[in-house]
Amino acid sequence: AALRQTNAKDYSQDIIARVEQNFSPSAVSALLRKRRVSVAVVRGRIVGTASLDGSIVRSVFVDTELQGRGIGKRLMAEVEEAAHAGGVTVLTVPSSVTAEPFYAGLGFKAVRDSCYGDERTIIMERSLNGVGQRR
Repeated sequence: AALRQTNAKDYSQDIIARVEQNFSPSAVSALLRKRRVSVAVVRGRIVGTASLDGSIVRSVFVDTELQGRGIGKRLMAEVEEAAHAGGVTVLTVPSSVTAEPFYAGLGFKAVRDSCYGDERTIIMERSLNGVGQRR
């Protein structure tokens, strides 16, 4: 539901429905075994996720009611630190059109567009030099 509400202004309902299929319970269970996943919890409820797949950021979602409160930034800081600790020097994120300003605000730069049929994704990158020294 959060994916549908957040991205509705930038993507058709058909595209959103197609992407939602990637997050069925069985699909998520398989992803949990392959990726380093961080979650944000508020009052015992998972309200956000972000994962690291090698040097690629994936599955960054925050409950629509809690967006804009820094949860996504904190999740991304966890992902960046894990990537840096794993020797990653450049972090990549396939961003939705909707999320591009969020990632740009974190220092990611658009490097190219990627299209899967009518679904546009913006490939963004950020150097991790100095990540471990920011705190």
